Amino acid sequence: MTVGISSNAFADSRITGTDLLSNGKFQNASGEKAAGLSSFPKIMWRTMGEKSSDATPSQTIPVEPLTLSAMEKLEGTLAVKLGHSSILLRLNEGYWLMDPVFSERASPVQWAGPKRFHEAPIELEALPDLEGVIISHDHYDHLDKDTILKLENRVKQFYVPLGVGKLMQTWGVAEDKITELDWWESALHGDIKLVATPAQHFSGRGLMDRNKTLWASWVIMTDSERFFFSGDSGYFDGFKTIGDRYGPFDLTFIETGAYHQEWANIHMFPEESVQAHKDLRGKWMVPVHNATFDLALHAWYEPLERVIAAGKKHNQQVLTPKFGEILQLESPEPRKPWW
Repeated sequence: MTVGISSNAFADSRITGTDLLSNGKFQNASGEKAAGLSSFPKIMWRTMGEKSSDATPSQTIPVEPLTLSAMEKLEGTLAVKLGHSSILLRLNEGYWLMDPVFSERASPVQWAGPKRFHEAPIELEALPDLEGVIISHDHYDHLDKDTILKLENRVKQFYVPLGVGKLMQTWGVAEDKITELDWWESALHGDIKLVATPAQHFSGRGLMDRNKTLWASWVIMTDSERFFFSGDSGYFDGFKTIGDRYGPFDLTFIETGAYHQEWANIHMFPEESVQAHKDLRGKWMVPVHNATFDLALHAWYEPLERVIAAGKKHNQQVLTPKFGEILQLESPEPRKPWW
């Protein structure tokens, strides 16, 4: 189904009408849930006892400074990993951002919470005007209020899962600049088609709003190329369904980081990330959701080590660019380990 821009009333009616809503909360198709408050003491105990000594880097993370002029000298489709799950894409000469987070901390406040390991490769103010911003869900490491508000006047359209648009409107984002989509719904932006596809995760920015908004992965298609952005997700059979419907993909951006057995149903292990890429029938894979914030118990570089090993084992082409390094889709090449 292709949909257009939603008004407040229309968005509210669509939220209450979706099959994904139960007792006022969104749910995964599989029924899988994130750990609740009852698991918090156990998770905190493990955080104190199992935390890797290398959870944060002891050396400076290498970052390639990024400029618009450098991108304009190159032809074709470009992709740049800016940090965590933040990706800058150039498609058909227009620029797009996915889950942009430029704040110092992935947190409701900037005096506490997970702090960046590295600076962004480009200043927020130096970004080009944007055709669109794609948001996967409302967690602080994916939906950054300060970044969104600073970008609003330079973005033609925000594409978000159900409920996230209403939240952004309370921040002051113009209603007519937001398109909300349910799973399997699509929108056209010029000659680019976007599809909100399933993910297995959860949402919420505080104690009282758990699963009040939807989470999603995204398919992005031009006339000649296809891309997949996982957002956050546990491994599930939905990846194969997406691959069957929309694959093969030229490039996939797959969550690879912040995993643990306690939350394995809503975050993938690196080996599962590679399997998801295979299910999607992806050609090249860029692992995201790593090396920017300390959000788990493992060493900060472990997701990259494991995903490279899994890629080699299963003969999958995994790209691990430095932050700020420009990937040209016409000629991507595996990068040497920088960590």
